[in-house]
Amino acid sequence: MNSVDIEGIRIQWLGNSGFLLEGEGKKIYIDPYQIGKEPVFDEKADLLLITHEHFDHCSPEDIRKVRKSDTTTLIPENCSLEFRGDARRVAEGDILADGLEIKGVRIEVVPAYNLDKPYHPRGLGVGYIIELAGLRIYHAGDSDFTPEIETIIADIALLPIGGTYTMDEEEAASAAAAISPGVVIPMHYGSEDIEADPERFKALVHSKNPDIKVIILDS
Repeated sequence: MNSVDIEGIRIQWLGNSGFLLEGEGKKIYIDPYQIGKEPVFDEKADLLLITHEHFDHCSPEDIRKVRKSDTTTLIPENCSLEFRGDARRVAEGDILADGLEIKGVRIEVVPAYNLDKPYHPRGLGVGYIIELAGLRIYHAGDSDFTPEIETIIADIALLPIGGTYTMDEEEAASAAAAISPGVVIPMHYGSEDIEADPERFKALVHSKNPDIKVIILDS
């Protein structure tokens, strides 16, 4: 299966770090990449969240497929890609809530970076916490297990497990245990240059906290 329903929210993994979240009449795309056929109009994005400008997260071709005339797009402040229409540049620490909420959705912008790798220095990208249907959904972006992750409060965590550019299975399992969400879904694996085993990740999570439900989706 490539999607799951959790308490009124449908979560679909699009492959790599791409997701479609649906709930409360909203469709929220995160980092769509190589999504194949263009969605029909009523499946396109109300909100589009981009974590950073690397090609497999900020793909102009896929962005064109999911955007419509009134889609609101959030991009990191130093992203070089230019957008037409309603695009907002954000930085870690931003809280888009109350008077700043977007289309009734509360969004927090959180750090995402590497600790000992050159690929994602701090400030290049971000992660997001999206509040939808009363649940907090954390998308970690391309991040290692940083100190800030230990402060994340989320009901659902979408965590990279690929290693090389992000956390590996062991580090992501430690991150999951620190956050202690009800549900965790692995991402950022399955491509030719990223080898990771979601079943190993699942076993590691359960060895640290058996109460966390690990859902492995097919892209």
